[in-house]
Amino acid sequence: MKLTPIAIALTTAAVMPVNAVYAADNRAIGYGQGTSTDSINRPLDAISFNERYSGYDACALSDEENRIIITFDQGYENGYTAKILDTLKEKNVSAIFFLTGDYAKKEEALVKRMIAEGHTLGNHGMTHSSLPTLSEAEAEKEIMSLHEYVLNNYGYEMQYFRFPCGEYSDAALETVQKCGYKTLFWSFAYVDWKTDSQPDPAEGLNKLSASAHSGEILLLHSVSATNAEILGDVIDNFRQQGFKV
Repeated sequence: MKLTPIAIALTTAAVMPVNAVYAADNRAIGYGQGTSTDSINRPLDAISFNERYSGYDACALSDEENRIIITFDQGYENGYTAKILDTLKEKNVSAIFFLTGDYAKKEEALVKRMIAEGHTLGNHGMTHSSLPTLSEAEAEKEIMSLHEYVLNNYGYEMQYFRFPCGEYSDAALETVQKCGYKTLFWSFAYVDWKTDSQPDPAEGLNKLSASAHSGEILLLHSVSATNAEILGDVIDNFRQQGFKV
């Protein structure tokens, strides 16, 4: 599998073997990083996720000390992605953009720009369907049809998957791994996707800056006017706190 500019290091832990002879549980679980943190500000629920699911090549935190990885979910275009890309280029930051099939098909110029400027493309599902609601064959199609589309149309081979709706299961994690993907959740996100109820920029900047932690995988949505406005200041604040971005 082709390596991309951002390499995610996974923690190791004793977990249920993925080649177990019994069927993996397919009950849907809604992911959230929680509000409780450890002594270095890492969310406890993200730590627990890594401990339980690292054997599936899945993580909510990276092992990269003092590193913050910025990711964006790209469900549809709202006019802010070009500005976000401008800021990332100005600040010399590489991000991960998780594409849906609709975005990959409609936003060719922006996707090509992401690739040309050294960003990583991630797979967010062809139709953004919740994987635990699908059969194994349907889940594989949800993942691999987008994989093949991006490979065939952009010459780019994706390797990171983010579960649509944040809903996963043991069985779905196993399916993602069988498809050759690593699963990335996140260790911090805030309500930024409601386009008609955007966070106050000062409030958003404060939340993002105060929640910074080593190994952070930050989830943002590119449809957010607030994120587009404050992104440069967020990156500056992370760096002022000693984090690599």
